Amino acid sequence: MIGLGIDLCEVKRFERLQENELFLQRVFSADEIAYCKKRTQSAQSFAARFAAKEAFGKALGIGISGGVTLREVEVKHDEMNKPFLELSGETKNIAAKFGVTKIHVSLTHEKDMAAAVVILE
Repeated sequence: MIGLGIDLCEVKRFERLQENELFLQRVFSADEIAYCKKRTQSAQSFAARFAAKEAFGKALGIGISGGVTLREVEVKHDEMNKPFLELSGETKNIAAKFGVTKIHVSLTHEKDMAAAVVILE
């Protein structure tokens, strides 16, 4: 195991931020934005994805800095709707330099809070 990261976000914060298109485009991919906006509780979905991005940085041990950017850590879903992280750009290169070959992610949200756990192998 290379690292473990966890993050917790207040949903209320994303109730406001989801109206800010510049923020959304800076932090989330177009697919993530479309997915979240389709959800009944879109702020929960945005918060959980943000938590996953932050948890990834923590698991890597360098946070969201040094070339790692939030937008290059994308939450996607497989055919069973299980979430997974897809890296791109410099973030993908940095993860490879750390030896990351597998990423595990778990998302959860409840009324006021959203959380994510990321394990890097």
